[in-house]
Amino acid sequence: MNTRRKLTRWLALASLCTPMALMAQTFPSKPISLVVPVPPGGLVDTSARLISEPLGRLIGQSIVVENKGGASGNLAYQQVAKAPKDGHTLLVSYSGYHVANPILMSKLPWELKDLTPVGLITVATNVVAVHPTVPVNNMKEFIAYVKQNPGKLNYASQGNGSVSHIGTEIFKQQTGVDLVHVPYKGSGQAIADVLAGQVQVFMTTPPSVMQHIQAGKLKALAVTGKKRHAGMPQVPTMAEAGYPNFDLESWVALYAPAGTPSAVVNQLADAVKRSLDLPESKQRADQAGIEVRFVAPAEMTKLLDRDIADWTQAIKAANIKLD
Repeated sequence: MNTRRKLTRWLALASLCTPMALMAQTFPSKPISLVVPVPPGGLVDTSARLISEPLGRLIGQSIVVENKGGASGNLAYQQVAKAPKDGHTLLVSYSGYHVANPILMSKLPWELKDLTPVGLITVATNVVAVHPTVPVNNMKEFIAYVKQNPGKLNYASQGNGSVSHIGTEIFKQQTGVDLVHVPYKGSGQAIADVLAGQVQVFMTTPPSVMQHIQAGKLKALAVTGKKRHAGMPQVPTMAEAGYPNFDLESWVALYAPAGTPSAVVNQLADAVKRSLDLPESKQRADQAGIEVRFVAPAEMTKLLDRDIADWTQAIKAANIKLD
């Protein structure tokens, strides 16, 4: 009996010395990279910078925000999918890429199974913004104007497969308007061209355009969430504008390479939750026009499954194809 007890204790101690266990015990051992799939600016980059400083403080390591735009986010997703499974390289995932790319693109350099969720960090409604030269003041006027001028107005997106792309195509399908798609690599150049009037319409998250709307450089026709946005209280929802069936929300979440030790993922998830609970984080989010909302890893899996089902149906209905 004594021998058996000694063997049991020895096996228990040995299990703590496995590479995965040792990795969890020493994490974090170096700076953590947050890989952002878009250039600076906009919802995804803003969310990464919102979480980076308090997260670094709580886990005791510096956080490096690495913008890696291009290829509809696939360069960043591939980098994290193939990164060491130690929790030091995380993806700042955007719902448009995470959900839509696997549906729309047949040849991806990454798969959903290559990534494991750490947690949801932010969500944002979208706002339909137009250049002031478009002679409309509300959504009904806009739809009537576009129907009278089919194919004459261009709309911007952050790239093929982004929420702004898919969302506007669904909007077109539901309202029967004809807008021409102009894809960009992120929000920065898209906003510049919309402000210049080269592209007339942009459906995007508030951080990208709110300051320009408040300054009168763009006109906001409606927000696509269930309630009005606190930073633009004068802008009606799509339901208030007469289109109750159109609802579009974007999310940003942290993901690690699949196979990262669960103890490391849980440690990160706990630190993320505490970071988002800080009053300073909520204040910065309010100023940026986004909402902090933590969702734990297990619930993130359910959220993703639900979004994939909804988006698959919507993309088929809108007949959207990228390859």
